Amino acid sequence: MVYKKHLVLLPGIILAFVLYSLSQGFNNIIGIELLGYTQSPISTAMIAILLGMFFGNIFKVRESFQKGLDFTRDYLLKLGIIFLGIQLKPFEFLDFSKIAIPLIIICIISVLIVIKLLIKKLKIPTRMAYLISIGSTVCGTTAIMATAPVIKASKNEVSYAIANITLFGILSMLIYPYFANIYFDEDPLLIGLFLGTSIHETSQVAAAGLIYEQQFNSPETLNISTITKLIRNTFLIIMIPLFALLYNRGKVEKKNYSIVKIFPFFVLGFIGMILLRNIGDEIYSSSTHWIASVDTIKSFSKIFLTMAMSAIGLSTNLRDIISMGYKPFIVGFIAMLTVGIVSIITIESYLKFFT
Repeated sequence: MVYKKHLVLLPGIILAFVLYSLSQGFNNIIGIELLGYTQSPISTAMIAILLGMFFGNIFKVRESFQKGLDFTRDYLLKLGIIFLGIQLKPFEFLDFSKIAIPLIIICIISVLIVIKLLIKKLKIPTRMAYLISIGSTVCGTTAIMATAPVIKASKNEVSYAIANITLFGILSMLIYPYFANIYFDEDPLLIGLFLGTSIHETSQVAAAGLIYEQQFNSPETLNISTITKLIRNTFLIIMIPLFALLYNRGKVEKKNYSIVKIFPFFVLGFIGMILLRNIGDEIYSSSTHWIASVDTIKSFSKIFLTMAMSAIGLSTNLRDIISMGYKPFIVGFIAMLTVGIVSIITIESYLKFFT
């Protein structure tokens, strides 16, 4: 029975892997064969999500593929992020955390204030505004899904908020790596902090970091953006009770959320992989088998992340997004700009006062 259950996942996983392979092939053909570069200037992760969106919106994805695509989007993505931890050297996690946490707090507070003001101006329903704000500031769809039952959001409000976050998250994922490279003068720390705080979804941050690494040969940026986003995700534990309190002020409401359910446990796997790398380097630093193992895990991380990008692209229905009206999208667009601008201002302030 368990065997059959797992077998159902195979078609979707294989489809995601085929799109990953196609993306890698297109990348090599266009960047190396046609343009003549030794390393392609086009990102495999970017091609993967665009190919997924193209095929997902031209053809209807069959039900037989959907479970495997969902598994790839949810679990292989998290496994890819966990494997990213193998790239980190001793104490890097703690060093980045000291800078990232104040930056994240400032970005969250700024977006919440701006969205609070926009609710009154545009007359957006309070529940939808809450969903868009927590999706923009913490961790995208996961935050929206975790918050929805707490504030009793309707299915339509949840769908709209997710579409909002998906649209602007994809836009920022595709644009910000190139913008940040120019604006922050190729500084991997500043670019990683910016990508990790200004892009909505964990998957989108991972993709943006991967695009940057592939375009500009900077694994440090991928590491820093991932760490910053994972720290940001843990703020869900604070934000859900806060939103429950704000929404239910003056009402007698039963607590209907669980910290255990909302905690992003794959963060612990990521930290575990950092510890494994550090212990392994201490014991097996000169071992060719250990070096080869680390390189293999790094490769699988990139493969799983790119497969997840394909699955996300296949699941992005542009018609549904377009049909949902424009007012909440104005809120989402302003939230995206706010978190990006606040991130830049805060990073520059950090540079001025602490360097």
